[in-house]
This record gives sequence, C-alpha cells and structure tokens, in this order.
Amino acid sequence: MLTLKKLIAQLLFPVPLCLEILIVGAGLMFFSRKQKRGKYVVLSGILLFAFFCYSSPASKVFIRRLEYKYPPLLSMQSSGDTAGAIIPEVKWIVVLAGGHTSDPDTPITSRVSEETLVRLAEGIRLHRLVPESRIVLSGGRVFDPVSGAEAMAELAMALGVEEKSLILQAESRDTHDEAKFVKPIVGNDHFILVTSANHMVRAMGMFRKSGMSPIPAPAGHTILKSQTTAPGDFFPSSHGFDKAEQVFYEYLGILWALLRGQI
Repeated sequence: MLTLKKLIAQLLFPVPLCLEILIVGAGLMFFSRKQKRGKYVVLSGILLFAFFCYSSPASKVFIRRLEYKYPPLLSMQSSGDTAGAIIPEVKWIVVLAGGHTSDPDTPITSRVSEETLVRLAEGIRLHRLVPESRIVLSGGRVFDPVSGAEAMAELAMALGVEEKSLILQAESRDTHDEAKFVKPIVGNDHFILVTSANHMVRAMGMFRKSGMSPIPAPAGHTILKSQTTAPGDFFPSSHGFDKAEQVFYEYLGILWALLRGQI
C-alpha cells in the first residue's frame, strides 16, 4: 500500500505529469483519428511545462502558508501555537525521520537526507535547552535495511548526545504510523514535535487526531520571512519545478490524510 501511494504521488508531480500529458497527446496525434484533440493535449502539456518553469513565485506563496502555520520554537519561552506563551515542562522531544541511505563507505552525515539532518540538529538544539528531556527518534525501515531511527541515533551520538537520552521508534513507515507508534511512548505527557516546516501541518494534524498535544518545533524552512521576490524568480528555471514539487507533495499528502480521516 505504501509503495502504491508513493508511486501514485510521483506520477502527479510536475515533471511526470507534463510527460504523461505529452505522451497522451502524441498517442492521440499519431495512433488515432483524433489528431486535432491530440494537438490540443500536447499544447496543454507544453503550456503546463512552461507554467512550472515560471512557477517559483506562486509556489513560494503556498510553501510559506505551510511553513509559517506554526512559528519556530526559538526558546522555551514561546510556543509554536501562541507566541510568548510559556512552554509546559516537557519530557520528550520527538524527531521524525526524513529519509536516509545506508552506505558504510560514507560518513553518517552523508547518509541522512538534508531534511533528516536539519530535523535532528533542531532536536539536539532543543534537547540542550532541556537537558533532562529524552529524544524520541521516529522512523522505520521503508526502502532501506537500516531504520530511520537507527540512522539518526548514530548521527546523534556522533554529535555528542548520550545514548541514554535516546529512544528509538523504528516501526513506522509513514507519518500516520509515527503518530500511532509514538503515542505509547509519550502517553499523555507534553512533548515537542520536530519535523520540516513544510511537513508540520500534516504531522500536527495526525498527532492531534491520535489524541496527543504536541508542541510544534518546525525546522528547515525553505522560505524566509524576510525573503523577497527576486528578479530571477520570473525567469524559467528548474528551481520552479523544485518548488512546485514541494507544493504538490505536501498538499497531496494533506488531501490524502483528509480523505482517509487521519487529520
């Protein structure tokens, strides 16, 4: 089911979607009597491709809405829900994995994805603000024999975190699973939830749906509040596709979770 879900999502990403439309249009033009309709379909694919090339400013608007739904947890005096509120005493800092690849010939910093690296760094930063807390590393085995939790634990200890401060949750395969398997660990305690800023809306929805009250600590913001639109944003580039893919991935994930009653 997980593989099928990821495959369907990939087919709806900007580049595959444009190629699929172009292939359908070419098929109509060369292998049917609907040549005129095929030309319109091909033209639609070309226009969509051009739109994504120029879509960076529009994509940034949607990404910003996701990333700043919950403000960052800069200190233990302000929460992600209400700026300036006092953070309740926390025992747990839950860090969600964001991908890795096992390769013993590279350093552990090269084996985890950029998302995982930033999330873990934020979790460690918060742990040092609350030294008595424990870090719950959440991530199972999806397409790799080593779990995301194990990969993060190796990196965390390499960065000076004591093994006794770590708890590994290595059973989950997606965000919904993570909420399910983290709940028995944290119980009804307050805990800080660390994940990518653009993933936080979906993660918070799923954890709250599971009956928990996480304190959001988004990390890895790709859009800065002070960042303005640059002239280069209006020129065609692969950057537009990258931003559009981020938008598609998260909003499709939110839609899927809504349809399944997970948030």
